[in-house]
Amino acid sequence: MNTETTFVAAMIQMRSGLLPKPNLDQGAKLIREAAARGASFIQTPEVSNMMQTDRIALFENLQSEDDDHSLAAYRDLARELRIHLNIGSLALQATPDRAVNRSFLIGPSGDILARYDKIHMFDIDLGGGESYRESANYQPGEIAVLTELPWGKLGMTICYDVRFPALYRALAEAGASFLTVPSAFTRKTGEAHWHTLLRARAIENGCFVFAAAQAGLHENKRETFGHSLIVDPWGTVLAEGSATEPGIVLATIDPGKVATARKAVPSLQHGRRFSLITQNSATNHLHLVRGSA
Repeated sequence: MNTETTFVAAMIQMRSGLLPKPNLDQGAKLIREAAARGASFIQTPEVSNMMQTDRIALFENLQSEDDDHSLAAYRDLARELRIHLNIGSLALQATPDRAVNRSFLIGPSGDILARYDKIHMFDIDLGGGESYRESANYQPGEIAVLTELPWGKLGMTICYDVRFPALYRALAEAGASFLTVPSAFTRKTGEAHWHTLLRARAIENGCFVFAAAQAGLHENKRETFGHSLIVDPWGTVLAEGSATEPGIVLATIDPGKVATARKAVPSLQHGRRFSLITQNSATNHLHLVRGSA
């Protein structure tokens, strides 16, 4: 690992449709362009292979990891281009009636270096008839994943995970210098929270954040926020994509900024274990409701 060598990172912004093949064509074209522009680490968004809201159509097109044509093609592409390729996630079949939302880090050899299943399921009601139940089709992951890049350690997450800061603190405390947040944020939640959440995860952990995003109005009529971001450990946005259009955003990454930010604000070293109590004002009785060893 060489934490002093800079490298170019690229976020591939996509507008995934209903079927894997056109999405693979779209992703591969943009990855090739990013590599030609000097990127050695490239990330695609969440559900790069397809965005399906209809359960029957989803399971008709799902494949297992071993049989998935998109994954095989992306492995070949990483090998051809000699890049580290983070496929933000693919929808894959886990059982006859359950899918997984799985992210992959593929090395320049084409080997899968790490895989991560999204832990937190996007089950929300936004009002106005807009609601999502990811858990209806997908099974959640249970394991946080930290892996190696040539420039430092990479903590892997996906989209809705970004609202659960304990996951990111655990990854940072375990040594992560880079955090991935490939996403398909809704336009409504993106407008309200996208930049704030990603900058917060970068600042509080002293990490670079890589967040390739889905963008625009999709075939399934879902609208995603776009604005793919690369954020440095001080919270500065180094690169940002458009609101609606597929494309590429690139930035030169200096891993030395991680140590600089953490030296300036060493919050990772200052964390303390604590207990949480509730106090009954009538009896002045302290009741322990949660504790840490």
